Amino acid sequence: MAEEKNNNEFEQTASQTEENQREEIIEPVFAEGDSPEDAEIKTEATDEVSEADAKIAELEAKLEEADNRYLRLQADLDNFRRRSRLDLEAREKYRAQSLITDLLPAIDNFERALKMEVENEQAKSVLQGMEMVFRSLLDALKKEGVEPIEAVGKEFDPRLHQAVMQVEDENYGPNIVVEEFQKGYKLKDRVIRPSMVKVSQ
Repeated sequence: MAEEKNNNEFEQTASQTEENQREEIIEPVFAEGDSPEDAEIKTEATDEVSEADAKIAELEAKLEEADNRYLRLQADLDNFRRRSRLDLEAREKYRAQSLITDLLPAIDNFERALKMEVENEQAKSVLQGMEMVFRSLLDALKKEGVEPIEAVGKEFDPRLHQAVMQVEDENYGPNIVVEEFQKGYKLKDRVIRPSMVKVSQ
């Protein structure tokens, strides 16, 4: 009987010890008052927050990429508008260039004809009429912004002059235009034909 009582006490003590060890193992894992179900819920919530953070980061990256793409497209559109405006202004500014270029040989011929020496009155009358037409042409060209390029006595400028000859001339310094073979013209700020000249060395 005493032996059976001792066995019962031993079993109770062993059971109590095992239960205490189980509690010691569980206690560090869960916060005070947390059940295993609560810990599982917290773990799932943490996973969901991490997943949500990753999704937010992904969406923010996509938004930034879309913003950058929008800014690039806006810049491209602004550049296109500016180029279109400049092209339109240039077309308007130089609209007469093709016609003027075609007229220049006729103006050259007028100038050569007006330099002719004539003696009889009839020829002089014809030259006077030609000169009137020539002046009218020059006035019309001037209204469009056409101006002759100054050459003789000026320093040679490759943007304005085309040198076809070089000479030594003591009356001129080096690199000065001494003679003009063909008059050059500008349309506003654009050279449409450079002057053909002789330049001193």
